[in-house]
Amino acid sequence: MYPRLTDFFEGLFGVDLPFTIYSFGAMVAVAVLTAAWIAARELDRMHGAGLISSVRVPAESGKKGKTTYKEASPSALMGAVTVIAVVGGFAGARLFHILENLDRFFADPFGMLFTTGGFTFYGGLVVAGVGIAYYVRSNGVELGRFIDAVAPTLILAYGIGRIGCHLAGDGDWGIVSNLDAKPGWLPTWLWAETYPRNILSWTEQGGYQPLPEAVYPTPLYEFAAALLLFAVLWRLRKHAHKPGWLFSLYLVFVGLERFFIEKIRVNNEFEILGTMVTQAEVISTLLMTVGAVALYLTWPKPESASSATASST
Repeated sequence: MYPRLTDFFEGLFGVDLPFTIYSFGAMVAVAVLTAAWIAARELDRMHGAGLISSVRVPAESGKKGKTTYKEASPSALMGAVTVIAVVGGFAGARLFHILENLDRFFADPFGMLFTTGGFTFYGGLVVAGVGIAYYVRSNGVELGRFIDAVAPTLILAYGIGRIGCHLAGDGDWGIVSNLDAKPGWLPTWLWAETYPRNILSWTEQGGYQPLPEAVYPTPLYEFAAALLLFAVLWRLRKHAHKPGWLFSLYLVFVGLERFFIEKIRVNNEFEILGTMVTQAEVISTLLMTVGAVALYLTWPKPESASSATASST
C-alpha cells in the first residue's frame, strides 16, 4: 500500500519529490475527471438526439464589453458541476463521518476535521447532489434527464475512489478474514490484507505498522462491483425510459451494493428495534426503497410502448 504516491516514486525510481501527493486525493481527482468527461459526452449525445434542452452560456464579449449568449449543450455546465461535486462531496462526506463518530469528534474536534482520512460516501452524495440539482435547475435543464446522464458515471467514480481508499489504507476495510474459507483459486491478497503501510498507523517514531490481523480488502470488492454496475447502467442508458428512470436504477444498485458489503465491513453500529445496524445500512435501505418507487413511477406505460411500436411499423 502507498498512502502517499511520493513514497511510491521514491521507492521505485529513487525520486524524492519536493511535495506530497496522497493516493486517496489523487484517485479522487482521477474519479472526478473521468466521471465529468464521460457525463459530458453523454449529455452531448442526449442533446444531439433532442432528449435534453440547450442552455444559455456566455459567448465572446461583443462591442463595448457587452456579454452575448449562445445556445449550447448542457455539457457546458460540467465545469461548474464538477466544482460543486468536489466541494460538496468532501464537505458532506466529512460531516456524515463526524456524525458516525461523535464521541471521537468531541474528544478531538480539530483532528477529526482536518485528518486526511475519514469520509462517508453517502454524505458526499447527499450534499453534492442537492447542490448540483439546484444549479442544474437554475440553468433551466430538465433534472430527470441530467441525472440519467450522470448516473453511470457516479458508480464508476465511486469505484475509482475506493482504489484510493485501498492504496491509502484509510480504515475502509473489512472485518478479520477467515482464511480457512478462502477458495483455493483465489489469491490471498484478494481475501486477506494486513495493509502494512496504512495511513492510520503512521507515526514519526515508528513509521507504518501493519494491522495485527488480516482483513477483507473490501475496497477491491467495491471497485469490481462498481465496474460491473457501470457496465449495466451504460448499456441501458439508451433504454426508452422516462426521465429519471436510469438514476432510479442507480439508486437501487448503489444501495444494494453497499448494503451487502456492510456485512463484512468495519463500521460503527447502533440499535434500531432491537437490531444492530450501521448508518450505511440504514441509508442504503432508504436509497433502495426510494429507487424502487421511482423506478415504478418512471417505468414506460404499456400504452406508450404499444404506441411506439405502432408508429414504427
